[in-house]
Amino acid sequence: QVQLVESGGGLVQPGGSLRLSCAVSGSIVRLNTMGWYRQAPGKERELVAAITNGGVTNYADSVKGRFTISRDNAKNTVYLQMNSLKAEDTAVYYCNAELTAYGVVGIQYYWGQGTQVTVSS
Repeated sequence: QVQLVESGGGLVQPGGSLRLSCAVSGSIVRLNTMGWYRQAPGKERELVAAITNGGVTNYADSVKGRFTISRDNAKNTVYLQMNSLKAEDTAVYYCNAELTAYGVVGIQYYWGQGTQVTVSS
């Protein structure tokens, strides 16, 4: 059984910062790319940032220069540092992990439960 547990969401004023964390646990053989997605009300889920197990990163244009994704491979944890937050960043943020697990054939994709980020004055 693989679990992704997210933390760090909340309410912040425009221009403020938040740091999201996502810890992956369970019978993991190999943890590959990890990413953060978000979904605002009435909108589709979109990729915010992703990072490979080698540290190569990819960002949505809307967050470049403001958000930073990182990971601690020893802790199977991915982080999203969000600075200069704007109202349009308000959404539920989901962690995603691509991995292989013991007893399961092939690459699997898992999602966290989501954490609410609200940017408002």
